[in-house]
Amino acid sequence: MIHPTAIIGQDVKLGKGVSVGPYSIIRDKSRIGDRTRVESHVLIEGDTTIGKDCRIFHGAAIGCIPQDLKYHNEESSVKIGDRTIIREYVTVNLATEEKQSTVVGSDVLLMAYVHIAHNCVIKDQAILANAVNLAGHVTIEEYAIIGGMTPIHQFVYIGAHCMVGGAARVAKDVLPYTRAAGSPLVISGLNVVGLQRRGFSKGIIATLKQAYRIIYRSNINVSQALERLKTDVKRIPEIEYMISFIERSERGISK
Repeated sequence: MIHPTAIIGQDVKLGKGVSVGPYSIIRDKSRIGDRTRVESHVLIEGDTTIGKDCRIFHGAAIGCIPQDLKYHNEESSVKIGDRTIIREYVTVNLATEEKQSTVVGSDVLLMAYVHIAHNCVIKDQAILANAVNLAGHVTIEEYAIIGGMTPIHQFVYIGAHCMVGGAARVAKDVLPYTRAAGSPLVISGLNVVGLQRRGFSKGIIATLKQAYRIIYRSNINVSQALERLKTDVKRIPEIEYMISFIERSERGISK
């Protein structure tokens, strides 16, 4: 399953059924899970752990040092979950700080030319379309979808079940369950179709719509909206998550 032109370092650990294509290089402390397929001309290095049943396409570079002048060979890592698809020429960099990690979850799709910078966290089931570029310390939560050619500012949070349109410029946090697009970014409603496809009930969607109206249609500031969410909206788990998201936002939520 290892092409004769591939180069595998002596400290690399490959699981059962791993395949490595022509001219790929896997070195340093890399660990590859069972049945993962590494196609041709892939570079995997550093302290990188990749889960089971992943597929890594031509030209991807994973575990390379971060593009960060603060980095001075600290021992950091990349961790990638199971069943994740990494398409052509994706780059995933090591974290900058000692013992920290850049993390990509399970069942994630990274389309061609996506860049995941140092200390980013991409949670399960997220989809990043072609040429999405993440600065350092970005977090993208579960089931979020980011359209192609979108740059995301450092330290931004993208909430779960969001839909961000292509060629947007994301400079502030994007509230969970919403749709957003444009440059500068504008929130344009709930991601209702996405929520319906993922099995959210009509009652939950109605409650989220009530919360959305308070935050974006009541002509009050975010602090005032937060207080009204706590008193006027049914405290289902989705609302609790939305409240905690706003409370921990450092860059502020998108308008």
